[in-house]
Amino acid sequence: MKSLFHLAFNVTDLDATRAFYTDVLGCRQGRSTATWVDYDFFGHQISLHLGTPFATQATGHVGDHMVPMPHLGVILPLADWNALAERLRSKNVVFELEPFTRFAGEAGEQSTMFFRDPSGNPIEIKGFAEFETVFAA
Repeated sequence: MKSLFHLAFNVTDLDATRAFYTDVLGCRQGRSTATWVDYDFFGHQISLHLGTPFATQATGHVGDHMVPMPHLGVILPLADWNALAERLRSKNVVFELEPFTRFAGEAGEQSTMFFRDPSGNPIEIKGFAEFETVFAA
């Protein structure tokens, strides 16, 4: 079964949101109104609506780090992940967790990075050398 996910969440400023998701992340904008905008988020649909963003806390204990929960994320092929990490650095994105590789040499080895959009919504981007290992235990 092939499917796409759809996630709708709140942002505080649509102009800043458009600049970030379009210019920084490189996502393609879809439909929009005066109160929301859709994006192609790496092949999936996110709908960003004006409102109060969800509360987050660093309660997710993963490896040696505490990560913000809840968070939005996507898994990319490692080459694409590396290219995006460089793009984000070139755009002076402030990382909550700098790009690094966790679980090196173990099942589920992955590269990851955390940052926030202009409304404070946490985003994790993972990179895998082989998608077959995403669910490795």
